[in-house]
Amino acid sequence: MKDSESRSLAQLGRVLLALAILVSLANLVGCNANTPAKMKPGVPAGGVLLAGAGATFPSLLYKEWFATYHQAHPNAVITYDAVGSGEGIRRFLGRNVQDEERVDFGASDAAMQDNEIAQVPEGVVLLPATAGGVALAYNLPDVQGDLRLPRRAYVGIFLGEIKSWNDPLIAAANPGLKLPKLTIATVVRADASGTTFAFSKHLDAISDKWRSQFGPSTLVDWPGDAMRAKGNEGVAGVLQHSVGAIGYVGSEFATKYGLQTALLENKSGNYIRPTEDALRAALASAEMPTNLRVFVPDPAAPDAYPIATFTWILLRRNYSDAPKAGLIRDLFAWGLSEGQQYASKLGYVPLPTEVVEKAQAALKTVTP
Repeated sequence: MKDSESRSLAQLGRVLLALAILVSLANLVGCNANTPAKMKPGVPAGGVLLAGAGATFPSLLYKEWFATYHQAHPNAVITYDAVGSGEGIRRFLGRNVQDEERVDFGASDAAMQDNEIAQVPEGVVLLPATAGGVALAYNLPDVQGDLRLPRRAYVGIFLGEIKSWNDPLIAAANPGLKLPKLTIATVVRADASGTTFAFSKHLDAISDKWRSQFGPSTLVDWPGDAMRAKGNEGVAGVLQHSVGAIGYVGSEFATKYGLQTALLENKSGNYIRPTEDALRAALASAEMPTNLRVFVPDPAAPDAYPIATFTWILLRRNYSDAPKAGLIRDLFAWGLSEGQQYASKLGYVPLPTEVVEKAQAALKTVTP
């Protein structure tokens, strides 16, 4: 046989071998396309993955919930991105999201508006999960003792009208404190935030000027030279390193970061710190409607902390994936019952019994 013929046969053999390998690989992939080998990393064979995203305010509790539930149910893997209420709603609605951003549930301290709910053809269940307070945390290391802030004072600070810590209005409420002649710097959220919504809804309830200029919103164009940060952790981090600053954060984050928090004047004229008892008193007046969306922007109880809020898990009423629907119902039924025991130690307020009962009934309407 000529050399040229030998080379041709060798080349043909290599081509046929390559084709055989490609066919084998294609068959292997085809056979395994629907097997657990194609599951995302970290999800066991036969497991179910739930992806969620949204509010940073309840994120400490959700982290505890999902880890604890997974320990008892290894086949259930729950991820949660604490990206803020506004981003959580966007991902839940599926607005221009990447595949990796798509979520099975959202989370928001502002619940959802009717026009947003109307965009979800499967229907929406707003599930109250826990509650807490919005603290005004500050950094005045030389001020020893409790700082009291009248309503007019903290509205004026965030309107940019009260600019110094020794302002007469603040000084009059704190006769025993030596307040510094120091410029006040406000720290606010840069992202669309349910914490911002709860705080601005309170300001809207107590200040005509705030109401006329801003109103309640998840994203506020704050006046003055406010420092902006993402998430409750971001605001808390800026406050830690900014002497003279004041900002609003979930009270649980103020505790976690060891921040000083002001006693705020409530509707009855009493100065209250954001304790669990004071937050319970604030939420006691809330009458939960059928859609489970209620706000308490300025509670009237004499012992109530003035800025308290529920926070919600956002669920579709109908899921096309039956295993996911079943896991969602079981996971959040657990969160509404056994999961409530973790709230207090993390700085949240366990839901009142009547709220839990209404939330459990709503959860049962979630179907595949």
